[in-house]
Amino acid sequence: MNRVGFGFDLHPLVAGRRLILGGVTVASERGLGGHSDADVLSHAVAEALLGALALGDLGRHFPDPDPRYRGVSSLVLLRHVVELVTARGGSLVNVDATVLAQAPRLVPYLPEMAKRLADALGLDATHVSVKAKSPEGLGLLGREEGIAAMAVVSVEVA
Repeated sequence: MNRVGFGFDLHPLVAGRRLILGGVTVASERGLGGHSDADVLSHAVAEALLGALALGDLGRHFPDPDPRYRGVSSLVLLRHVVELVTARGGSLVNVDATVLAQAPRLVPYLPEMAKRLADALGLDATHVSVKAKSPEGLGLLGREEGIAAMAVVSVEVA
């Protein structure tokens, strides 16, 4: 049986942090605020995987108050989510993800983001699509107050 999951994440841009998206450090004066490394792209993919098997959300599995997850790489969390899906008979088929950011320009980083996500997910890079879209100056994303990401995954369940 094929299951589909949708994930979304949004974090504020803050001074004093590196900007990590899809496990890639992106050149930027600000990074994303959050308990872990705040990688919205990895979080959106993980949320989609959890949703595909009705396993709750990231906060349920990796609560903010837990000091074990402070500053942790979101790729580590994503690998754990893949283990949860696999333990329930799921096999990831593909990922389609989009990052919404006014700045910085992400096009040069997209292939490496797809590669790092694919590695964390145990997929061939041809099964992971990562795109970037500008909010065209609209709303909090257009004002460069934050960055968001969304993802759709397909999971085959035995």
